[in-house]
This record gives sequence, structure tokens and C-alpha cells, in this order.
Amino acid sequence: MNNLDVELYMSQFVTFFENNPNDLLDLIGDSDKELFYDLVKEQCEKNIESGDEVSLTQHQIIEIVVKLKKVNLENHQMVVIVDKVFQSTKFGMIGLN
Repeated sequence: MNNLDVELYMSQFVTFFENNPNDLLDLIGDSDKELFYDLVKEQCEKNIESGDEVSLTQHQIIEIVVKLKKVNLENHQMVVIVDKVFQSTKFGMIGLN
């Protein structure tokens, strides 16, 4: 029954973001959505194992997004060069002022 709860929740979760792709983009940016869904499912299973509700809390979703961003940074390894008060990034020059 617990796996059924997780599968049902994940089905609704994925369907919501398929119907609202801009919300997914706002949440995870250019991160891998399949990895995002895998991490969400993993957290749902942990919730069930600990006797909690299958649905994720806002805090749990934030932790997953932060984990995704760390994976993105490790994979892309942004090169940063500091020149006085301006910093060169892949997005262009940013003032450190």
C-alpha cells in the first residue's frame, strides 16, 4: 500500500508540472527534471518509512532544489575571475559593490 501511495503522489506531482511547465522552470531552472523527480520520489519513500505523510513539505522541496543546484555547479564548474570590484561569470560581469 505504501508504494501505491508514493506512485499516486508522484503521478499527481509530475502531472502538475507537465501541465504547468513554467512553475517547474521557476522551481528548478535548468536542472535535470528527471533527477528532480527521482529525488522527490526518494524523499516520499523516506517519509513513508518514518511514518510521515507521503507528501513533501515545503522545506523538503527546498532541500531537493538546493541539492540539484549543487549538482549543477559541480557538473558545470563555473569559472570566476575577480577584477577589482567586478567579477566575471558565465552570465557576464557582476559588480561586487
